[in-house]
Amino acid sequence: MSRFSNLGHRLYQGEVSFDFVGRRKLWYSLSALIVLIAALGLALGLKLGIEFQGGSVYTITKPGLTVAQAKSASEEILHDTAALVQSTDKGTIRIQVSSEEQLPATTFVAELSSKLAVPADDINAQVVGPSWGEEISKKALLGLVIFMVLVTIYLAIAFEWRMAIAALVALIHDLLITIGVYALVGFEVTPGTVIGFLTILGYSLYDTVVVFDTVKENAKGITKQNKRTFSEAANAGLNQTLVRSINTTVVALLPVAALLFIGGGLLGAGTLNDISLALFIGLAAGAYSSICVATPLYAQLKEMQPEMKALAKRVAARRASDAKEAAEKAASGETDAPQDDEEDGEPTGIVGNRNQPVSRSRTKGRPSGKH
Repeated sequence: MSRFSNLGHRLYQGEVSFDFVGRRKLWYSLSALIVLIAALGLALGLKLGIEFQGGSVYTITKPGLTVAQAKSASEEILHDTAALVQSTDKGTIRIQVSSEEQLPATTFVAELSSKLAVPADDINAQVVGPSWGEEISKKALLGLVIFMVLVTIYLAIAFEWRMAIAALVALIHDLLITIGVYALVGFEVTPGTVIGFLTILGYSLYDTVVVFDTVKENAKGITKQNKRTFSEAANAGLNQTLVRSINTTVVALLPVAALLFIGGGLLGAGTLNDISLALFIGLAAGAYSSICVATPLYAQLKEMQPEMKALAKRVAARRASDAKEAAEKAASGETDAPQDDEEDGEPTGIVGNRNQPVSRSRTKGRPSGKH
């Protein structure tokens, strides 16, 4: 851990640096590949919950009843129609039947009570119409659009429109990846999933704004010098916040991983998967996008400005001049004489008052100066 802390200090001081911005083509290619895989999964279709597509939900309360027993009984009743059977965190069994099944709820409850030896009063039936699910879907989509618009407006006012575009692209990137993974894994999309989506978008935005704020500080007055380009300043700011981003992501992923793998996997609380998978994938994607997508894209947009192009030319000209001067001195065998760096305002040679001897020894023949 001490080595990791030392690495963070060295990154902040600029002693060590990873060129994230300079390798943006690599990150763009990797992101495009991930998004393509997610899009293929999305093309296969999402597994919508009853809240979105309509259907019936039956909750059974019986100690000792297993998911396998409830699934077997449901398949015998429904025949060709498959039912989604899950255990909940309240110790009950939840059976979901799509709206395509024409079997009345009362008939299903009666047959289920007979096969599982459960009193009918211990089986709670809830029927959701497809029109209600459609309304919920529209509201969820509307909430997402409003969130995106407000985020764009805020970033455009607080920073600038280029940052807003880069952050918005990163948010869409994270959302596509998370939805694609949901489709590939086959998890059910419920209102809890939508809450998870909105949560990860907020987290991704927070991480991106932290990096952008550091980049903004590093880029103050950057056109007044000719030592580094805007991309290099942005990369320095990114490295300064790198360890913080990693630490924040790891700390956030630990409890989410416990919900997903222990609560949903080992304990069988299937309802925890609705939000935990969205959070787990989204948090990881958000940290990646803030480092490898948002900041490189912002630097690329910024480098298109005429003043930044002129700055890049001045930096290249100075470095070429310095390299030429160093090569000429190396060829002639000269060494660099101490001189003042007028641009920085600090001398590079030895400066300060010359030390004088406190006293001088006198010989016998030398006058003392007394008369």
